[in-house]
Amino acid sequence: MSASKNLYTRAKELVGDRYPREHEFSIQDAGDGCRPKERRLGLPVLVALCGALLGKNTRGGTILVGALNLGGSIDMIPNAERIAELAIEKQAQTLLIPVAARKQLNNLPDDLWTRISIEFYKDAADAVFKAW
Repeated sequence: MSASKNLYTRAKELVGDRYPREHEFSIQDAGDGCRPKERRLGLPVLVALCGALLGKNTRGGTILVGALNLGGSIDMIPNAERIAELAIEKQAQTLLIPVAARKQLNNLPDDLWTRISIEFYKDAADAVFKAW
């Protein structure tokens, strides 16, 4: 899993003096009908693992999107406008999305911009800290 590998590799940057290899993590995926490759939950899982180590919860009402690859970079979001619309449908207060998707949101209607706070992150570490 890319999330755990990224956590182990970048532990100092993400969780300071905590040692993730000294902890046992258990993640339960309820499934949503998608094949595992389509879920692409690396970044949300990384945020959850870091939060568990630091005793921090993500902000309520926040949706975090972004596929984390094994090298630690964030993969491109294919349809950011549709993701924003879905986040609003689900009554999210904040959408955390990669800054590379910013231009895709140019056509988002003005009334939708007023219904959700869209925050951008530049990399996985930035997303982890903005999720709290």
